[in-house]
Amino acid sequence: MAMHSHIDRILWTEDQISLRISQLAAQIVQDFPPAPSPPPVFVGVLTGAFIFIADLVRKINLPIDIHFLTSKSYGSGTLSNCAPTISHHFNVDVNGRHVILVEDIVDTGHTLHKLIAHLKSKGASSVSVCTLLDKPARRKVDVQLVGEGKFYRGFECPDSFVVGYGMDFDELYRNLPYIGVLKPEHYS
Repeated sequence: MAMHSHIDRILWTEDQISLRISQLAAQIVQDFPPAPSPPPVFVGVLTGAFIFIADLVRKINLPIDIHFLTSKSYGSGTLSNCAPTISHHFNVDVNGRHVILVEDIVDTGHTLHKLIAHLKSKGASSVSVCTLLDKPARRKVDVQLVGEGKFYRGFECPDSFVVGYGMDFDELYRNLPYIGVLKPEHYS
């Protein structure tokens, strides 16, 4: 297939991703009481996290609320512009509630910093982050969680441009079932 030939190397296979998501879900379930009241709010950051949040929440055996918002920080490039925008109006009442932001990748930290500040300003009692990939080598902003918030990380990602499993370059490659490094000739 043409798309697969654009990948330099596969970092995580479909099976490895599935296993890690099961482990993350088990960690989250362990951190909450059996019937939390009110239920925690899972907020998927679109578009990159759409596959991840769908797979994650199906493995969480707790009552939960699920919502989405859209944040953009890459445009059609390969580097974060460090000025993310929240473009989906978020009308969920999170006052006094536990929120778990579900991200595809944490890179510079700018997007996460802005999203956490937004949720804190709306009165969230805690904000946790569940990210499939964490790229600490590119971090420019320290991520400060709210209240008893926790940081759930699927995999530590090397400083490479990755696609697949919901992540894209210029809206392509999201449908790859694995996460791989895109060959530079396809984005430079």
